[in-house]
Amino acid sequence: MKINSRRDFLKKSTLGASALGVVGLPAAIAVPNQNKREVWVATLTQYGMEGKNYQEVIQAALKQMENALPWSPDIICLPEVFHVAGVKGGRPAVEEAAEDGSGRIIGPFQKFAIKHNCYVICPVYAKENGLHHNSAFVIGRRGEVVGTYHKIRPTTGEMENGLAPGPLDPPVFKTDFGTIGIQTCFDIEWSDGWRRLREKGAEMVFWPSAFPGGKMVNTMAWLNKFPVISSTRKGTTKICDITGEELAVSGSYSRWGVCARINLEKAFLHTYPYNRQFPAIQQKYGKKVKIYTLHEEEFSIIESLSPDVKVADIMKEFGLKTHEEHMQIAEIAQKKFWS
Repeated sequence: MKINSRRDFLKKSTLGASALGVVGLPAAIAVPNQNKREVWVATLTQYGMEGKNYQEVIQAALKQMENALPWSPDIICLPEVFHVAGVKGGRPAVEEAAEDGSGRIIGPFQKFAIKHNCYVICPVYAKENGLHHNSAFVIGRRGEVVGTYHKIRPTTGEMENGLAPGPLDPPVFKTDFGTIGIQTCFDIEWSDGWRRLREKGAEMVFWPSAFPGGKMVNTMAWLNKFPVISSTRKGTTKICDITGEELAVSGSYSRWGVCARINLEKAFLHTYPYNRQFPAIQQKYGKKVKIYTLHEEEFSIIESLSPDVKVADIMKEFGLKTHEEHMQIAEIAQKKFWS
């Protein structure tokens, strides 16, 4: 089934729910089987998100999000606590601008998600169990809250302003196209959260931030073998593939942000010895499968270009191991000599 037909199905199925813009919405509806996991991802900069108060900034953000609609995005990500960062004359107090479960901050974005049949990552302050956090709400296509991520590594300045660190074990979130994770700004200075997300099955990670991060964003994608999508308040916002390659980058001709297609039907391999099977794979599947190699690093990527071909099936059929599996096998063998 094509992505467009899936969106049409979902949009028809959500009619009647558009008046519900609050946190306590029902769980997401079932989605038809997606054979080809192409995801259209949009990510924004802070450009144009300004106002005299956070309510005006929220309206400016909603207007900014409309720039992504020609691509019919599956998911849109906003920058770190954009709703207070864009307030002219100084930020409001944390408790004043924190989502408390009533929908007073994220409600408009829930309505946007319903209307445009997309997920929204909405990074705002949140109050939970008596604590305030720098958080990111994952809003589903029906406006439901799929889950919330609390920034693990707030800065000293944030903590002095009353923001508490989140749990060290970051959650992952199930969507109809795959499993996603979130890290926020200062989190990028520590590798443990990113690595834990990979261990928990994250297939792409969003990074709302106050600063652009530069090569660190590409590096986190490369090291963890998942796409990383930044959404920043200044400088470059970008979408990086599993090799760290930039699929889309904001700039003077796209100051609002960027949108790009990510194909999740990929596997990252240590080239040797699995390259021995590459000719047979290409002979059988032809143009339905793309295999490309980073020769100096000896890394290879197998990508399905057809809705009827699953990379996992190819891996099983030809006895291939992912890069992580390959390293684990080597480490087990090494430990036999140490024990």
